Amino acid sequence: MSYGVSSALQKAVYQRLTADAALAALVGTDIFDAPPSGTVPATYVSLGPEVARDASDQTGAGALHDFTVTVITDAAGFQLAKDVAAAVGDALHQPMPALERGTLIWLGFRRAKAQREGAEQLRRIDLTFRARVEDA
Repeated sequence: MSYGVSSALQKAVYQRLTADAALAALVGTDIFDAPPSGTVPATYVSLGPEVARDASDQTGAGALHDFTVTVITDAAGFQLAKDVAAAVGDALHQPMPALERGTLIWLGFRRAKAQREGAEQLRRIDLTFRARVEDA
């Protein structure tokens, strides 16, 4: 197994999300590599947890990365959160930038979980994606 591509994958995902015009129309520049501190935006996107497992074979080292992208909003109802989540999914369905290390073989949507958070004042959607990478 190689975990060496993890950082490069995260950078490419972040770059793809921050470059997406449709997502920017909904959240502006409020896309974070870690949950924001201080004054928290009303609606934002944050990269979240990741689980990686070995996917090496006879041709070389590789891994499957399940990673989460989270949408948080204080807007009433789930409509805005779902619109932002759809934009995240659409952005990650587009071609990704080249990784600084290794190769992205494929990236796909796995699941989403929508829930209320914090005495039901916030709406949260956790989107999980799976990426297959090879470390060349």
